[in-house]
Amino acid sequence: MKLLVLGGTAFLGREVARAGLAAGHDVTCVARGSSGEVADGARLVRADRTGDGLGGVEDEHWDAVVDVARDPGQVARAVAALRGRVGHWALVSTGNVYADHSVRGADESTPLLAPLESGGDEPDEYGAKKVACERHVLDALGAERVLVARAGLLGGPGDTSGRTGWWPWRFAHPASPGEVLVPDALDEPAQVLDARDLAAWLVRSGESGTAGVVDAVGPTTTLGGLLSVGREAAGSPPVEAVAADPAWLSEQGVEAWMGPRSLPLWLPFPEYAGFAARTGEAARALGLASRPLVDTLRDVLAWEEQRPADQPRRTGLDDTDERELLAAWHAG
Repeated sequence: MKLLVLGGTAFLGREVARAGLAAGHDVTCVARGSSGEVADGARLVRADRTGDGLGGVEDEHWDAVVDVARDPGQVARAVAALRGRVGHWALVSTGNVYADHSVRGADESTPLLAPLESGGDEPDEYGAKKVACERHVLDALGAERVLVARAGLLGGPGDTSGRTGWWPWRFAHPASPGEVLVPDALDEPAQVLDARDLAAWLVRSGESGTAGVVDAVGPTTTLGGLLSVGREAAGSPPVEAVAADPAWLSEQGVEAWMGPRSLPLWLPFPEYAGFAARTGEAARALGLASRPLVDTLRDVLAWEEQRPADQPRRTGLDDTDERELLAAWHAG
């Protein structure tokens, strides 16, 4: 199969290229190349998709395309250039396309945001832009040739956001001897899909012509369950999870979900109560399979261990912050 990856030098796109190569396919990646190198064995065509062309790949025929773009203009131009030269198109979208995230166990029938042709990376704008991307592909190629994978939280080696690597890393490297600070919200839902599993499924879908619009999410667990698996991935060290009151954490300026001075994957907002608890049944019915969560977290920890020591983390608490917070919590 001739596989074209629009992207291919960053996290998921690189995994798609690797999965295609592992399956014996001829893989070409179109990217600026600023995010890194393509997988060994893939052809890189350097092109800036903000322009008009795709570096010449629009003159070739492709069995399958996987597009990870978030800019509707880029997606529209790519589909227009390739629509007569491609068999199957997989667009990686996002769960942020939905207008309501409050319901646990929701599915693809949830209403969408209004499409937005331009905007920023705030959740509503990002989601609305992806709605526009979906429409461009479906309108141009027809539902029978398109797989739209609305991805949830992706994890595994290469997760530069730091969200899935934080907890195994912290259990392996506690800031305070024998203790790790966690939010007392351990029954909240959590979902992680290994990027490698999504990538392999996208490639298989190109091979089989699988079509549909589905939520591509990992199995639903709880934040407490994910922490337990994170500890196991770290080798089950003798470390106690100290659960602090969420309201107190917020008063101390600790952020939720991701970013500096945060406790990752904690979502203490009623309007997001179902964000990490979508069913994912439709994607599983189309063949999406997930490896055990412990394997994902163990592998992302191994990747984290190879990061330069002086490279700042994008997510989590630094050691000094966590020690001070633990001391204040115990004192209170």
